[in-house]
Amino acid sequence: MAKETFETSTSSSGSGSAVGVVEPSYDEKLGETRTVGQRALDSFKRNPDFRITQRGTVGANGQVYDLELAVQNTVQSPLARKLKGRHLQMIAIGGSIGTGLFVGSGKALAQGGPASLLIAFSLIGAMIYCTVHALGEMAVLLPVAGSFSAYSTRFLDPAWGFAMGWNYALQWLVVFPLEVVAAAITVDYWNSNISPAAWVGIFLATIISINLFGVKGYGEAEFVLSIIKVIAVIGFIILGIILDVGGGKDGEYIGGKHWRDPGAFNNGFKGLCSVLVTAAFAFAGTELVGLAAAETANPRKSLPTAVKQVFWRICLFYIVSLTLVGLLVPYTDRRLIGQSDSDAKASPFVIAIKSASIAGLDSIMNVVIMISVLSVGNSAVYGSSRTLAALAEQGQAPRFLAYIDRQGRPLISIGIASTLGLLAFLAASSKEEEVFLWMQALSGLSSIFTWGSICLAHIRFRRAWKLQGYTLNQLAFRSQAGVIGSWLGFLFNCLVLVAQFWTGFAPVQPRDGPRIEGASALTKNFFQGYLAVPMVLAFYIPYKIYYRTPFMRCRDMDLKSGIRELNLQELVAEEELEKAAWPKWKRAYKFFC
Repeated sequence: MAKETFETSTSSSGSGSAVGVVEPSYDEKLGETRTVGQRALDSFKRNPDFRITQRGTVGANGQVYDLELAVQNTVQSPLARKLKGRHLQMIAIGGSIGTGLFVGSGKALAQGGPASLLIAFSLIGAMIYCTVHALGEMAVLLPVAGSFSAYSTRFLDPAWGFAMGWNYALQWLVVFPLEVVAAAITVDYWNSNISPAAWVGIFLATIISINLFGVKGYGEAEFVLSIIKVIAVIGFIILGIILDVGGGKDGEYIGGKHWRDPGAFNNGFKGLCSVLVTAAFAFAGTELVGLAAAETANPRKSLPTAVKQVFWRICLFYIVSLTLVGLLVPYTDRRLIGQSDSDAKASPFVIAIKSASIAGLDSIMNVVIMISVLSVGNSAVYGSSRTLAALAEQGQAPRFLAYIDRQGRPLISIGIASTLGLLAFLAASSKEEEVFLWMQALSGLSSIFTWGSICLAHIRFRRAWKLQGYTLNQLAFRSQAGVIGSWLGFLFNCLVLVAQFWTGFAPVQPRDGPRIEGASALTKNFFQGYLAVPMVLAFYIPYKIYYRTPFMRCRDMDLKSGIRELNLQELVAEEELEKAAWPKWKRAYKFFC
């Protein structure tokens, strides 16, 4: 069986370049006789290659889940494959850089000190590195719609896949209005007299319009926005080094004095645990590279490069920039405690620039923060709409959510995400803070469950791959961290859940403002940090009981459906021969990039 080549029955209309994958066909011949307006209207019609579970097939008797049909539907999803390598690379490098890094790091610095900040982000960064490589290995081989939720259905348990899919969809559905409000809050940095509702309307219209251009619109927008974020972080790193060695306005050498006074740590081990949770939130969105695999023209070529570049993003954009933040801003600086998690005035990046008395540069940094927030909002619509469509294709969500038009857009899912974005208009309400605190609680630990599921699915996938007679040489891309990395990633996600549990019922008390004391305040604080856990269980347990879904056994897992290349083994062998002819510098470069 180890010698076996991958075979499948491709559709008669296919070119033979895909295995178990139907290439979208939009009947281009009709376009020759239609006007531009007619073609635009027709693009919103149902894709003629659209396939979805027929009523009465999956779970027809109320207790049977047809896993084989669910797998085929994610494989044959008619989402457009228009993302290019450069899109994936910029999504990987700058996709999740947002308020978690630029603003949330300020609160983390105040709670744990510069050493805790560095340790926590390094540990979470190592975990993310293992997780993204595990996801990359599966996504390169099986670039199916739904990505990690589909892998949970396929390699773990359909009920857990259902819970993870809805967990991830709800995370992004909630994040969208939150990020739009955050973008409106950043405008207040300039003491604007314009109502926040006006800015909310402008930002909503911008993000929804980008997503109506399809996956290519999302890809191009993220490409441009990520470049801006990357340039800003590199610029801050250069500026931070100059300021630290005494190149500022007053010529003072700063060095590591803030690590000595007020110190490297704050609030001891509990402070470190609270920063650990904040760091995990800051990396949310890293997994979008895997979700985009199903809409990538050639994932076997472009995904490995994008996955490897996550390492450089973690090292350069998080570790180096936060090291400089810890050197330039003492954790006792009262400006670090902002009015909200989106208050740019509390950004340690902005504080460092203002402390250096560089006129105008703080406003430029605030613009970058606003762009970062809008970028996350853009990703929220993309991530939620694709996950909802994939859930519907697997029979785990209402069928109408899987409506995909002739341009490969999941229109109804995009419409639902856009409609929920209208909640952002609560920014003008007196109950705004209370509503958004609980909305934030819904999305709080969602990423931890997603990452843990990816690692566990990879462990099970590797076990099944071996038991079914395949070798590692038959994989188009191998995780550099391997199965050991996935185990470390899974266990570390569990540790973050434990840390959040502890800091939930025994929180780090703020230096200024009211203390969190009393049963009512502590209960509220706990559920605002841990609400995602009962939500996941509420999806998983009833579905498990109702459909009696099995835990997937390694020998029964489908490892063929969805492989896009017919002659994968031969292609991998050709690539190995090509690599053997590379000079040493190129082999070293390609190993890391």
